[in-house]
Amino acid sequence: MQGHRTAHAKPRNAAHRALRSNISMQSALPLPPIFLSHGSPMTALEPRAAGAFMQRLGPAIAATFGRPRAILALSAHSLSRQPVLLAAAQHAAVYDFGNFDPRLNTLRYDVAGAAARAAGIATQATPQGGLDHGIWTPLRYAWPDADIPVLPLAWVPSDSPAEQFALGQALAPLTQQGVLVLASGSITHNLRRVFASGLNAEAEQPEIAESAAFRHWWLERSSASDWPALFDYRLRAPHAQDMHPSDEHLLPWFIAAGAGGPAHPPLRLHDSVTYGALGMDAYAFGPSAAALAAALTGATMTA
Repeated sequence: MQGHRTAHAKPRNAAHRALRSNISMQSALPLPPIFLSHGSPMTALEPRAAGAFMQRLGPAIAATFGRPRAILALSAHSLSRQPVLLAAAQHAAVYDFGNFDPRLNTLRYDVAGAAARAAGIATQATPQGGLDHGIWTPLRYAWPDADIPVLPLAWVPSDSPAEQFALGQALAPLTQQGVLVLASGSITHNLRRVFASGLNAEAEQPEIAESAAFRHWWLERSSASDWPALFDYRLRAPHAQDMHPSDEHLLPWFIAAGAGGPAHPPLRLHDSVTYGALGMDAYAFGPSAAALAAALTGATMTA
């Protein structure tokens, strides 16, 4: 679950300047940036409530905003010393984990890459390809036909929440060009607690109090658009160090939030917990988040 890939890029300041340039604004209903909790690799075999939500997500986006032209994907498992695009012409699933059900290594997600220029981004790129499990797991549920091009963006895990938010702001124009900014991590992520409870698919454990308190605080501060508290969550949120001993699984939330902008409060689209301590919450951001939330509520009511 902790497997990471790294990519290499030129100096960061140049990458950020380039990322902000050559992105032309278009007048269209923007796609809401999304943060998904991908959970354990076993999510790919055991969808549970979060997987069922992801299955509704793709159709809800298409019905509300039209089919995305491309997906810009950021994951807790594809990291770099500088922001860099994985601009391969074709991507396949990467099995960046071990000691899980061997059936996981038979699951495939073969999808076309989105050219960096075609996606409207001018920054450092590498011909490397491949989708880590934080990307291909939700994509298999949301877009099982693998017919939307994907462009992974490796990001810098040592940057602060505020710096991640700034990176997201550089990506914001893409949301008006039919590109879905999709960030993947986990709203709570303490593997010691997860493995201590056992990965038992048959008997779901009740959520531990620390996870519940953290997720509730996060929802409250998000609903209030309390960006200073969110940026400083490691000092202000209850049980922050426990729920995120390292924060690479939460930082993608800030990138998606930045792409949505600070003017609209983040909306929680889904909440559930697996293994008693692994939060599976999903959020949408920006001015179109409410429309997506309404579409998903309608899909739930008619399902």
